[in-house]
Amino acid sequence: MNRIKVLDVTLRDGGCVNDFNFGQDYMEKILSAQEAAGIDIIEMGYIDDKDGSKSGRTKFISDTSIKESILKNKHPGIKYVAMIDYGKYDVNNLAPRSEDTIDGIRMAFHKKDRFNMLEKAKIIMDKGYEFYIQPMITMRYSDAELLELIETVNEKLADASGFYIVDSFGEMRPNDMERMLNLVDYNLTRKMTLGFHSHNNLQLSYSNAIAMLQFPTTREIMVDSSIMGMGKGAGNLNTELLLEHLNLFYGGNYTVQPLLDVIDKVINQLHNEFYWGYAPEYYLSSANHCTPSYASYYFNKHMLPIDQVGELLSMLAEEKKISFDKAYAEEVYLEYNQSKTVDDTRVVDDLKSEISGKKVLLVAPGRSVGSVMDRLRELIDNPSVFSVGLNNDFGMSMNYMLTTRVEAYNDAVSEGKNVIVPSNISKGGRGNVKVLDYSKWIDVDEQTHDSAAVIVLNLLRKCDVKEIMLAGFDGFSVDINENYFDASMRHPYNAEEAQKRNEYHKKLFSRVRDEGIKLEFITPSKYE
Repeated sequence: MNRIKVLDVTLRDGGCVNDFNFGQDYMEKILSAQEAAGIDIIEMGYIDDKDGSKSGRTKFISDTSIKESILKNKHPGIKYVAMIDYGKYDVNNLAPRSEDTIDGIRMAFHKKDRFNMLEKAKIIMDKGYEFYIQPMITMRYSDAELLELIETVNEKLADASGFYIVDSFGEMRPNDMERMLNLVDYNLTRKMTLGFHSHNNLQLSYSNAIAMLQFPTTREIMVDSSIMGMGKGAGNLNTELLLEHLNLFYGGNYTVQPLLDVIDKVINQLHNEFYWGYAPEYYLSSANHCTPSYASYYFNKHMLPIDQVGELLSMLAEEKKISFDKAYAEEVYLEYNQSKTVDDTRVVDDLKSEISGKKVLLVAPGRSVGSVMDRLRELIDNPSVFSVGLNNDFGMSMNYMLTTRVEAYNDAVSEGKNVIVPSNISKGGRGNVKVLDYSKWIDVDEQTHDSAAVIVLNLLRKCDVKEIMLAGFDGFSVDINENYFDASMRHPYNAEEAQKRNEYHKKLFSRVRDEGIKLEFITPSKYE
């Protein structure tokens, strides 16, 4: 155990889950548990002078903010470090290391900055800090490039404390692990610690860490982990599992119980609000060698089926896969959908004719629909009402179901129902299927709005509708059980995403009213 060290990243990598907003109480409880467990090295968070805070968050505006807000008493035998992403903090502003400051800095950098970081590293080391080299997405380096970096580090940063293999996208398999360990261990200066930071997209963090522990080397090694695997997307290696393994097989003397206590009192609460852990979309991000942010964006923002998420990830340009670009993600999404065009002139004319002179009833799949079923049936049976169900017909005989979901479309077609569908879902119009040109009926600002509600409201405006009755337009809640009438449609939203959706739809309905269309909400709605 003298040559094995555990570095816990909960306060830093875990912060990617909740925008580092742990709050002072949770920050202190997590730190206390890490210290009580006997963790060797604790990462306090990021230092970022562009997006940092003085307190309450673990993305700090300066190194002194760490000392002033949380690191007030250092435990003997434990080292405290922070991470800096290359280019996000002026290291000249670091205070010199002292007994009451953090002990080390880990600098993460992309391959393009692998030599630019050398000057920053020297400044950090000159100020007395231990320095750890974090080449992000190490798998993106060819053997020649990685050897070149190692040779440069050996020559110019020989006094650095550690060099890491970083599996940023959780894509490393056993053969990759073996290749990287052999290559780095053989060529890196012997006095430098070899570290490993993993993500759990393929559920291989634990086995890869064990492989590193079993690797035949005499050098010091360091393994990163987080409590309950808390981290972006699929998360990280679980600290509590790693410590137990080290206690059982390597003579470790860690105390796991404080971590279990903080899981019970803190981490579980965070997990309920900000989910992390294995999901198919994170497997797909690993398989497509890209940041999981693209997968979660397509899955959560656009609520796409998993096969379409995979198709979109396969379209990403190689140079864009390394870091998430929201504007680019939207470009790809639009390209993917707008390539499926149709001439819907006749379809719109036919619908306009069918609707002419009638009130329109729109039934969205909000949970409130269950409370007004009898009234809805009366309206649907009224010949002066034209009824449309959105992504569901609720077992009622509506004139049409407009759907933006492949599964709902396939089910409706197989049952012979009248369906309105955008061309990104289907181009094949049969007698009872009316296909709309996707690109004509969506809204695009800084992102794409292509929900069934957006498409149907834009369509009805074109059809000169004068009055719309609305049921089931509840709005979005962070409580997954509040969002949909049909449990199979329920989808988790964080507070920010729910608020954005509600604000957008409220503005959309306001625009419809401003055009002189009368809106009547039959059920309560956040959009009123």
